[in-house]
Amino acid sequence: MGIGRVVQLALIGCTTIISASALAATANPKYSTMYVFGDSLVDAGNIRLTTGGTVPAESDGYYQGRFTNGYDYTDHLSIALYGAPTTASLAGGNNYAFGGARVVNHGDAIPDVQFQLGAYAAGHGGVADSDALYVLNFGGNDIFGLLAGNIGSYTPDDYIAAVVATYAGSVQALNDMGARNILITGIPNPTEPLAYMVDGLLQSALDGLALDAGTDLMRYSYLDAFARIVADPGSLGLGPMDFSTPCRAAVANGPGMDCSGYFSFDGTHPSAQVQAAIALDMDRQFALTASVPEPASWAMMIAGFGLVGGALRRRERAFAI
Repeated sequence: MGIGRVVQLALIGCTTIISASALAATANPKYSTMYVFGDSLVDAGNIRLTTGGTVPAESDGYYQGRFTNGYDYTDHLSIALYGAPTTASLAGGNNYAFGGARVVNHGDAIPDVQFQLGAYAAGHGGVADSDALYVLNFGGNDIFGLLAGNIGSYTPDDYIAAVVATYAGSVQALNDMGARNILITGIPNPTEPLAYMVDGLLQSALDGLALDAGTDLMRYSYLDAFARIVADPGSLGLGPMDFSTPCRAAVANGPGMDCSGYFSFDGTHPSAQVQAAIALDMDRQFALTASVPEPASWAMMIAGFGLVGGALRRRERAFAI
């Protein structure tokens, strides 16, 4: 599949621009840092660096190497947590995502999930930071490959089985390296019936993993988010949207193009506004940007619990008289 078809999601578009400030800055992040593995939905510029800055082109409205017109949801989370968006791994950052990546490599040169995790492991001695947040965002290109018959020597059933086993196995691999905070997005492609079947198999595989007791596996469902957007865009902070016309087909292309009111940025990728809405939705579900209380705050909380407990005991004695 060409770069132009990397990760299509029907979760694309919105109304009013939601800025990074929609997520409040975190005073004392509960995660030491964030690592991102995925495809064009979360690529922070790795494909741009490998193509000499030509793909995706900023002259077409793509923003700083992202496959949309602004920051993606991992950028918004990173800004809230650490004050800056994610940085591509090829530029020395923690975002290993590449536009066009799949769960299962079918013979192309784009790094798949195993390659991306391998690059991370090689750079960290095979040991994961247990205090970091790890984001896995794959599956869209695998669905497109299945639909187009672009799956190499696999049969469709074997390819689906490989996708499910490899994606779930990536979570197990991170766990075994010591990762304890893992956020995995389900299969996107909400307009493709095949995606629902594959996502169901993936969820069953995740249920069967042997994760450490201290591992927090956070599952975000694009399919559920899409259903909520269609039923009530306001539930994700969005307003009425044009679901049929891509922003790039209706607005003059270029840096800073306004995609307010459009569900799709380019007919293939989510708009930056929906990316921001997804970040808010994830934070609402998993409290990703919640602050960890400072030691002094913990002491005050403990003292407060003691006062409440004492008051309750006195109240119990009073009723017992």
